[in-house]
Amino acid sequence: MSSEYAKQLGAKLRAIRTQQGLSLHGVEEKSQGRWKAVVVGSYERGDRAVTVQRLAELADFYGVPVQELLPGTTPGGAAEPPPKLVLDLGRLATVPADKAGPLQRYAATIQSQRGDYNGKVLSIRQDDLRTLAVIYDQSPSVLTEQLISWGVLDADARRAVASHEEL
Repeated sequence: MSSEYAKQLGAKLRAIRTQQGLSLHGVEEKSQGRWKAVVVGSYERGDRAVTVQRLAELADFYGVPVQELLPGTTPGGAAEPPPKLVLDLGRLATVPADKAGPLQRYAATIQSQRGDYNGKVLSIRQDDLRTLAVIYDQSPSVLTEQLISWGVLDADARRAVASHEEL
């Protein structure tokens, strides 16, 4: 395993652990000693190679799919990721409720679930767009065009939707 790949893998491992609010010592405690803090730390620094079996066991311990722990599948991360779908909440507030009511309620629900009340923008997933497309009885690409025309989505959203529809 190349040292760069090991470091990228380690960064993913560290990110998952910290997202779960665990310290290295906390991993050792929660696993009842199965995962030693020093070993997990060496995986995270990229100082120690992790076998596929151990990586699968660690993914199971963290409760995440193995692919979540692997660095990007594109060599060197050369491929540009599709742009995120980001709703402009300020613009959304100016769209008449008879048009944007369902989207406004959906966005408010997401904000509530995330505890995200910055009020300016809101990132949504492709799954959210598909759900909204069902609500609006339109395809995701048609809904994307509608949201762009309202000024709620940036024109770059077309690329995100197009790249996702190719999958």
